[in-house]
Amino acid sequence: MQYTQLGRTGLTVSRLCLGTMTFGLQSDESVSKAILDKAADGGITFIDTADVYPLGGDLTTVGRTEEIVGRWLAGQRERFIVATKAVGKMGPSLWDQGASRKHLLDAVDASLRRLGTDYIDLYQLHSDDPTTPLDETLEALEVIVRSGRARYIGVSNFLAYRLAKALGRADVLRVARFVSVQPRYSLLFRQIERELLPLAAEEQLGVIPYNPLAGGLLTGKHRLGASPTEGRFALGTSAQMYQERYWHEREFVTIEKLRGIVAAAGVPLVSASVAWVLANPVVTSAIIGASRPEQLTDTLAAVELQLDPALKAQLDEATIEYRWGDAAR
Repeated sequence: MQYTQLGRTGLTVSRLCLGTMTFGLQSDESVSKAILDKAADGGITFIDTADVYPLGGDLTTVGRTEEIVGRWLAGQRERFIVATKAVGKMGPSLWDQGASRKHLLDAVDASLRRLGTDYIDLYQLHSDDPTTPLDETLEALEVIVRSGRARYIGVSNFLAYRLAKALGRADVLRVARFVSVQPRYSLLFRQIERELLPLAAEEQLGVIPYNPLAGGLLTGKHRLGASPTEGRFALGTSAQMYQERYWHEREFVTIEKLRGIVAAAGVPLVSASVAWVLANPVVTSAIIGASRPEQLTDTLAAVELQLDPALKAQLDEATIEYRWGDAAR
């Protein structure tokens, strides 16, 4: 495993981060703990979760993932950097979601209880909340940081202009500043290279991409025309979202190109896909996930894989259209 600093902070994180959104639905607790064990044995010290996980659940399952992670962390909390997120809907009331002062202060305390800890290393907004003034959100996060409940703050799923505005407002208000961004990024989704990644580089933000395997499509195990029977494309309420993101003829045609490219280089497609994300100098740590421990083998190997420049150039060229989004369809 390799380690690096998170943006311009002094916090050291592993270059692979274990994502946990399958824990408690797609993976039961015993399997989830086995995945955590495998990741820890592989040198991963960075764990990412969220209060709304497991993904694909509903209000009866929210918080279950944090509880599983918390039970696994018991007795070894000091060995890991723990990141979680808030903003998603956690209850039936209108105020049980969003980035208001009320919800964030309620949400962080609930996450701390579920995780069985008195602090969170990286507390992130899971998405933007345009209905709450940025100043209110930033001032609430300042309270959370100053109280010691979170060491650092970050965002996920933010547009570049909103993140830039938030950074500027934090400087004006002299409150805690976002130190990281967690965007979707893979060979099949490269739009963030145009604005978000240049912003992150200029502001020295840590970049923690999720979906480096495009929800599992870049494993190469799925085939167009066949109905998905396992994984994120088949299970839970998130299946439709993942199919809308990736289950298209263009993506399957691209994967066949990629399979040929990496086969000629003698590299597994999974390892090459994650290594390609890590090869971007702006990327700090790639979030990898699994529904079974053995699925981590090739992804763990990616951190040691130095892509040959010619191979990376081929992968870049084969997926260049994904920098431009749906307009390239």
